[in-house]
Amino acid sequence: MTGGVVFVTGAAGYVGSHCVLELLKSGYDVVGVDNCSNAVIDDETNGLVTNGNKQTGHPLPESLRRVEQIVGKKLKSFYKVDICDEKTIDGIFAANKFDAVIHFAALKAVGESCQIPLAYYRNNVGGTVTLLDIMKRNGVKKFIFSSSATVYGTAEYLPIDEKHPTGRNCTNPYGKTKYFIEEVLKDLSVSEKGWSIASLRYFNPVGAHESGEIGEDPQGVPNNLMPYLCQVAVQRRPYLNVFGNDFKTTDGTGVRDYIHIMDLARGHVVTLSKMLEQNWNGWHVFNLGAGRGYSVLDVIHAFEESTGARVPYKIVDRRLGDIDELWADVQKANDKLNWKAELTLKDMCAHSWKWQSKNPMGYQTCEVIPKKNGTSNGQSTNGINGNGIKTLNGNKN
Repeated sequence: MTGGVVFVTGAAGYVGSHCVLELLKSGYDVVGVDNCSNAVIDDETNGLVTNGNKQTGHPLPESLRRVEQIVGKKLKSFYKVDICDEKTIDGIFAANKFDAVIHFAALKAVGESCQIPLAYYRNNVGGTVTLLDIMKRNGVKKFIFSSSATVYGTAEYLPIDEKHPTGRNCTNPYGKTKYFIEEVLKDLSVSEKGWSIASLRYFNPVGAHESGEIGEDPQGVPNNLMPYLCQVAVQRRPYLNVFGNDFKTTDGTGVRDYIHIMDLARGHVVTLSKMLEQNWNGWHVFNLGAGRGYSVLDVIHAFEESTGARVPYKIVDRRLGDIDELWADVQKANDKLNWKAELTLKDMCAHSWKWQSKNPMGYQTCEVIPKKNGTSNGQSTNGINGNGIKTLNGNKN
């Protein structure tokens, strides 16, 4: 089945925006919400999104504006609202007839979650419970949850399949929120008939849409390898820190499972289609990963080889809690969803670089201003920074 109306939370984010693109391409109508805490909105050039013939008054985030341009189709509507705002979200459900919900909205920085755990529990767990209450009141019981491999904690065996224990060794509050939400979803599916719920446990999403128009745009210092690497390659940062070279791996650096963001987005659409076509009952879980591991040095070398860009790096002390290797067993997704990752590590690198090189300052990039005589005085005036990059609203990252 294709078609239907899908409610997408966290729609303006990295995974959310790429998934919205795939949903629109596949014939679904999308109503998106996001509190835009990590989104870029250019009020001067961005028109208001309409809900039918009525303007919502919410300018579209730059990521979703570009999604509409790429696909040539508009979202049904967009609302700038927090998922914890029960009254407003309830009103959105009352005004629409949704076939399903895909839930991306969450705080997601591992380090930050250790510093402000209450905010993570309030937003991630509390916000999800609020959303489920609203769905129940409005008779919408098809739900896809953006989960994480962090629910597995420290790996007891490799590769990790869906039967691996969860919650035993979660190393941070972020991972615990994903685990607690899964427990809520399991309990809900057992206690009430009619719920169709899927938890998609991601490993490490990287890459960008092949157009280079949308990609990962972390606010502040990136927490993940690929966006940091890209910012080094585009000379926003001087070098990449490689945390440890004494792991029990082939080259001494940590090994992880990286999946291209477009493969991941496609996995959501495939899951949704199966859920609607087969009218699933209960709670289902699937790993979404490449099914193999790459070391940090593998990623660096693949990036340099596929892009021609240089990535200076330094070996520094390993971080507390980092494990040697982690990758997924994805056989269940292959068998039940007829899904597997198709894009390679070189694709991930090439598409990440296309996004970053076209958008050196992420979604704040408006256009690249040529430097006189190939030089810049390093000063910033009128929204033009020292790298010759004009930014939206004169903001600098």
